[in-house]
Amino acid sequence: MTALLDVRGLVVTFPAPDAGLRRRRVHALSGVDLSVGRGRTHGLVGESGSGKSTLARCVLGLQRPDEGSVVFDGTEIVGLRGRALREVRRRIQPVFQDPLGSLDPRWTVGRSVRESLDAFGVGSALDRDRRVRELLDLVGLSPDHADRHPAALSGGQRQRVGIAAALASEPELIVADEPVSALDVSVQAQILNLVAKLQRELGVAVLFVSHDLGVVEHVSHEVSVMYLGGIVETAARAELFADPVHPYTRALLAAIPVPEPDARLVHVPLSGDIPSPINPPTGCRFHPRCPLRVDSCSRERPVLQPVTAAHHVACPVALGARPQSDPAPAQN
Repeated sequence: MTALLDVRGLVVTFPAPDAGLRRRRVHALSGVDLSVGRGRTHGLVGESGSGKSTLARCVLGLQRPDEGSVVFDGTEIVGLRGRALREVRRRIQPVFQDPLGSLDPRWTVGRSVRESLDAFGVGSALDRDRRVRELLDLVGLSPDHADRHPAALSGGQRQRVGIAAALASEPELIVADEPVSALDVSVQAQILNLVAKLQRELGVAVLFVSHDLGVVEHVSHEVSVMYLGGIVETAARAELFADPVHPYTRALLAAIPVPEPDARLVHVPLSGDIPSPINPPTGCRFHPRCPLRVDSCSRERPVLQPVTAAHHVACPVALGARPQSDPAPAQN
C-alpha cells in the first residue's frame, strides 16, 4: 500500500480549562502513528475524548502539533504557510459532523458548493455553475437544490451538500469527522453508501472518523482503534473484525448491538471509567481498566507490534497469549 498520508509521532497538548497557575495540560495525542493509502478508506474509531478529532484537525492543518510530523504525498505539512498551505488544503478537504453548523445559513446550496471553486479560481463562471450542477447530481441531489438554503433541507440532504462541497476542488483526501453521527439511522445508511460509492468511483482516499465500529466496518479498508490519545490496534478491516487482539478493541466489538434477539453476547469486562487526559496513567494508558493487566503494564508504555503483516497491536500481554500460528490473511 502506497501511503498518501503518513503521520508519525504526533503529540498534542492543550492548557486545561481550569489550569490557572497550576499549568496543567490535556494530553490529547501522545505519539500517534497512522498511514492512509492512496484511494483507501481508513477508519479511525474510539470513544469520545480519545483524540480522534484532534488528529483529524492536525491532518487538515487546523491544529499544529507539539511534536511529530504529518506528511501528505511526500510533503511535510506541519508549519506550511501561504501558497503551499493553500495548495494542500485544496487537496485535503473536510466533511464535518454537523452539516447545518458547517454551512453558512445565509448562503444558498449552490454558493456553498461553489465556494472552493471560486476560492481556487477553477474555470470560468459558467464552468463553475456547470460543476455545481454536476456535483449535486453526483451526491444524489437535483439542480433545484442549488437555490435552496440549508434550513430548507433535511439532515441527510445537508450532509450531501457538505460532501459535494468537499469534492468540488477534486481533493485526493477527505477527512470525514463523525459525518453520520448527527443523522437518523436510516439516513446514516444512505450517507455511508454514498461515501463508499464515491470513494470507489473517484478513487479519493478517506480518513473516516467515528465512535461507532459498526459504522466504520461498513466503509473502511483499514481500521485503527484509539484510546486516550494513542493507537492501540490497527489492521485490515476483515482481520480486525475477525480476529481482534487488544482487550479494548474486543470490548468495543462486544458492545456492537446484534439484530438476533436470541444471540448469545460475549461480555468483555472493563473496570472503571476512562481516566482523565489531564492526568493519564503511567505505562499503558488502558491498564487501569484492562482484564489482562500485569505489573509491568503500569510501568512500560507499549508500542505497536506485528500480529501479521497487516495487523499491529500495542499490548504485549495479549500478543503473548495468542496461539503461535497466525490467522489466514484477511481479504478486503
